Amino acid sequence: MGVQLGDIIKPKKVSLEDLSGKVIALDGHNVLYQFLAIIRGRRGEPLRDREGRVTSHLSGLLYRNSNLAEAGIKVAYVFDGKPHEFKSRTLEERMEARREAQAKYEESIREGRIEEAKRYAQQAVTATASMVEEAKRLLTLMGIPWVQAPGEGEAQSAYMARKGDVWAAASQDYDSLLFGAPRLVRNLSITGRRKLPGRNLYIKIEPELVELETLLRELGITLEQLVDIGILVGTDYNPEGVKGIGPKKALKLIKEHGSLEDALITLQEARLSHPPDEIKELFLNPPVTDDYRLLWKPPDVEGILEFLCEERDFDEARVMKAIESLKKGYQRIREETTLERWF
Repeated sequence: MGVQLGDIIKPKKVSLEDLSGKVIALDGHNVLYQFLAIIRGRRGEPLRDREGRVTSHLSGLLYRNSNLAEAGIKVAYVFDGKPHEFKSRTLEERMEARREAQAKYEESIREGRIEEAKRYAQQAVTATASMVEEAKRLLTLMGIPWVQAPGEGEAQSAYMARKGDVWAAASQDYDSLLFGAPRLVRNLSITGRRKLPGRNLYIKIEPELVELETLLRELGITLEQLVDIGILVGTDYNPEGVKGIGPKKALKLIKEHGSLEDALITLQEARLSHPPDEIKELFLNPPVTDDYRLLWKPPDVEGILEFLCEERDFDEARVMKAIESLKKGYQRIREETTLERWF
């Protein structure tokens, strides 16, 4: 889920046109989970090929990225590396929650409670190692660069944004801001109409932009203090946070006392699962790499058709339509790059 800071952050609505010409690093695992949760059949089941292999993530990657490419947005994907030991509890809790959701999903299907089953199906999503490798294979065939992070993908994306190699990091979580991303784009991979779980109501989801410098100025805090607020609320490294403290109260405490350490002194019964200075270090100086190259290439038409249509049973006409959008996007990138070099 990431750090829950929504109550003190006011994103700005933007359009795909506003992002045209921008280079944006997407949190690979975050995006895969979104596609696996949203792209499903009428009973909540994931899309599968004739051999029973899940294809929801591949469908999402193909069609969403082709739309973004045609809109003139250059995306790169960043995938998580080895998680830090502090994150083990979070990962265990997530796995247990998914097991429980899967059991409830199967029970709901048996009893014919389809709407309830759909809700549990989304909660039971798991992105396996093979799905991640399939995603990397498809991205390569599509001509979209991807980066393997040594640790957190959001930390790597933030680092690339600070270097100026990408314009923004994109994720549904606010963690990218704690890692120092100058800009965070949300809802980039799930833009459109979405049905609210358990309700016959649809809402329009649009891209949102959060600029770190503006956020810090409006809140009257530093980046390190934003990290302090996140730790009080709870992060993936200390999911319990401090009991009874939400974003607004955490902001008040940090502004009053100046730092997490001084705020904790006043909260006599507060206990963090790990030393606060070590948690802060994971956000302020995370492991990242310079071993990457962001290069966009024309789509490998034959490779995509072989992978998706011959191996995974995709409809060839729909795939070709997406490929044409990718071609247009690549041509647009070439023209813009040539123009930039000219000036």
